[in-house]
Amino acid sequence: MPQTGENKDIFMLENYIGGKFIPCSAYIDSYDPSTGEVYCKVPDSGPKEVEAAVKAAKEAFPEWSAKSPAERAQILNKVADLLEARLEEFAQAESKDQGKTITFAHTVDIPRSAYNFRFFASSGLHHTTECSQMDHMGCVNYTVRCPVGVAGLISPWNLPLYLLTWKIAPAIATGNTVVAKPSEMTSVTAWMLCKLLKDAGVPDGVVNLVFGTGPRAGDALVSHPDVPLVSFTGSTATARLITERSAPFCKKLSLELGGKNPAIVFADANLDVCISTTVRSSFSNQGEICLCTSRIFVERSIFSEFLERFVAAARQWKTGVPSDPKNQNGALVSKEHLEKVRSYVALARAEGAQVHCGEGVDVLEVPDKNVGGYYMLPTVISGMKDSSRLMQEEIFGPVTCVTPFDLEEEVITRANGVRYGLAATVWSQDVGRVHRVARRLESGLVWTNCWMVRDLNLPFGGMKNSGVGREGGKDSYHFFTEVKCITIKH
Repeated sequence: MPQTGENKDIFMLENYIGGKFIPCSAYIDSYDPSTGEVYCKVPDSGPKEVEAAVKAAKEAFPEWSAKSPAERAQILNKVADLLEARLEEFAQAESKDQGKTITFAHTVDIPRSAYNFRFFASSGLHHTTECSQMDHMGCVNYTVRCPVGVAGLISPWNLPLYLLTWKIAPAIATGNTVVAKPSEMTSVTAWMLCKLLKDAGVPDGVVNLVFGTGPRAGDALVSHPDVPLVSFTGSTATARLITERSAPFCKKLSLELGGKNPAIVFADANLDVCISTTVRSSFSNQGEICLCTSRIFVERSIFSEFLERFVAAARQWKTGVPSDPKNQNGALVSKEHLEKVRSYVALARAEGAQVHCGEGVDVLEVPDKNVGGYYMLPTVISGMKDSSRLMQEEIFGPVTCVTPFDLEEEVITRANGVRYGLAATVWSQDVGRVHRVARRLESGLVWTNCWMVRDLNLPFGGMKNSGVGREGGKDSYHFFTEVKCITIKH
């Protein structure tokens, strides 16, 4: 795809509306997190561009929704084929745009993005509807599910293409058309995807990408009267605004929000597996995953051993230039986000907590060209109160807090003592206990003796301030369709 601009190394992205790349009148700087330098210009779209995209999506809806699920599935599978064929190119672009390692993008982000299309292409062929007979009335009742219309999709910056395709794939597989807005900080792979959609045979107007900020492009999208449903992944604060702006139109909403995810480690846990997995669950993707562990409760009898071994393992989790395959973490997404995450470590020190490794304790060395990048070492903290902001607020970075507990009942109460309820992990070899504790945790997902094991057929979403609704498999099918009951008198 062509690049324009005064500097040949600067990408100038364009909106994708009605099957065409369309320039914008204003642009936003986008930074390479590994160096801190501007490398991309992203359209600063607003109501005008959103209006054009919604119009294109509305015009494309009748023909696209009339296609059979099998016809749509064939096109989705072609998108997956093209994405897999360009895996390396997309992985490098995702790493440069977001700051994550190329290894993570190559093994997680891009393969899962392709699989999202494959999964929903297949899933859409196997749903069934309901039927009931009323012989005494001479009637048969049955249900059908119909696509809703134009879906407004807003995806975050932490797993850019991974979560964008998690929304686009089920939306179009069920016959809807789409206006999507990726994060303005990580828009490049979404822009690259547009060319693949065209090459795969996705008709013009079925998928439209409008780039820009939440207050301008996002607000115009969620408040548009011709967008009857919105799927959003991001912060709880933004979700409140979306709810307010969409309320006058009674839109369907799916909101996947933040987390303050606990890990509960009982004394009978397999510590070798637990520690290696909990380091990964705490620090993967720089800790910029909504499912990352940020509170670790350890039974007191093993607390000292766990903490010593966990800190040592965290120090072995390598951070540095994203292109180096030896590194497990790259750079955080932005300077502002780095400063925010660092502020929580400063708060820990101010409150008298102990910082065992990472920020302010260990030294990170990077090449001269990367000294302006947004790097932060995995940081482990202990000695904070449950009421501290460290234990209550989503940090969304490579920081985790470790604290002891004594009783099962106590730790369940403490684990539930936050406004979030997205995910949790439980570590124990007592089968009865893991079932018992999992049932009582206020979390949409609970893993026991593992982390991030996902079956896309099953519901994904959180409780409390971690979200509204569920997506995945049947839940996505239900969200992106409307059910209609038909009664036949015979």
